[in-house]
Amino acid sequence: MLRQAVARSHRALRVAHPMLRLNSARAMSTKAAEMHFQQPLSHADVDADPKTHAMIEKHAKYTLTTYARPPVVFTHGKGTHVYDVGHREYLDFTAGIAVNALGHADPEVASTLYDQAKRVVHLSNLYYNEPAGELAERLIEATRASGDFEASKIFFSNSGTEANEGAFKFARKYGKMVAEQYGSTPEKKIGIVSFTNAFHGRSMGALSATPNPKYQKPFWPLIPGVVNNAPFNDVDAVDAYVTKDTCAVILEPIQGEGGINVSTEAFLKKLRQRCDEVGALLIFDEIQCGLGRTGKLWAHENYSSDCVPDMLTMAKPLANGFPIGAIMITDKVAEQIKVGEHGTTFGGNPLGCAVANNVFQRINTPEFLDNVLRTGEHFKAQLETLTSSPIVDHVRGQGLILGLRFTVDPAPLVALARERGLLIVTAANNSVRFVPPLNVSKAEVDQGVEILRSAIKAFEDRVLDVEA
Repeated sequence: MLRQAVARSHRALRVAHPMLRLNSARAMSTKAAEMHFQQPLSHADVDADPKTHAMIEKHAKYTLTTYARPPVVFTHGKGTHVYDVGHREYLDFTAGIAVNALGHADPEVASTLYDQAKRVVHLSNLYYNEPAGELAERLIEATRASGDFEASKIFFSNSGTEANEGAFKFARKYGKMVAEQYGSTPEKKIGIVSFTNAFHGRSMGALSATPNPKYQKPFWPLIPGVVNNAPFNDVDAVDAYVTKDTCAVILEPIQGEGGINVSTEAFLKKLRQRCDEVGALLIFDEIQCGLGRTGKLWAHENYSSDCVPDMLTMAKPLANGFPIGAIMITDKVAEQIKVGEHGTTFGGNPLGCAVANNVFQRINTPEFLDNVLRTGEHFKAQLETLTSSPIVDHVRGQGLILGLRFTVDPAPLVALARERGLLIVTAANNSVRFVPPLNVSKAEVDQGVEILRSAIKAFEDRVLDVEA
């Protein structure tokens, strides 16, 4: 009873005083700390193989730091598991940040890489190659068959960021060509609109559409003409932000890094309508939420036929870890792009496209997508059982792109889970993001949720600071 009363008191304080959230997450009495560290940790950082720190120190001398990495060095994986230098096994619910759709060390992917590498790896886009043409046909025909998006052409890139950059270029060109029809001028119709909590990449153009100060501020000034703070899911605000001088609107149907925020039907319909009114192109960034992650081929297929884009960008899972991205466009966009106006050296290379052909054919089957949907529903139901904790707010998401929202910053939970053998990743707005391989089993989901439950209990002890 005392514990419940204290929990209610702490939760009320956090609601009334948001600034207390981070402080309460960091606060931990000596006794609570002793209780936590007495719990058996199967993958404790301090128990890492001695070679780990030596390898990290050696690599740090030569590599630029991009992420705050834990003191773990992974050597290989198999399916939904990865293994470190000391041969400790971890259940991976990050999948390389939604990339390894078929898991690690997939035999068919490995075989395809080997077979294609024996034939030809790279030719450049000076010439046609078989795998790229086959992949373009598969993507276009499958998209036409599965929904109402009238896909026409594909441009292959090397990453999601590059796909978004190319989409912005295409939109700028299109805007200049149609500007006068919509009461603008070629010089003015350059506006790009993105939304709060969006993430579209780290290069200068994509970064300009990613409204996170911690990513943007060190690199100001960014490219002109980008409005990146339009309120997500606010139907009434669309007209004010999308004007006759807008050439493109970009959004993720389900925001990933932003905290697993799902677009409403009304919002997507309004954006489609407004883009048609002012002659702007609607870009769906499905780099993280597309290619089967929701149980549909594309995330926007979960909505009505009034919610389709003019361009769709993809990348992450397309080749199960081999770098590749793509922009899928309609005829009205393709007609405006002339030879030589955009290009790439590595994009569409035979090796990446051969792997992507194998991966895409395996993802794009009714059986596979139905299994994603069923496993996702099971995963979501299991996560719901964790909301009884006073520090857990609610579950959100669809298919196998799910988020658990906390009432405090959950960053410490990542280490607590890892030291128990589970890999997870945070997202914005006090969220933990779950994007496991799309072929994760229900048994693995159950195992992961139980590890997560233990980690949340340890985290709860820290946050609530309850004496035994």
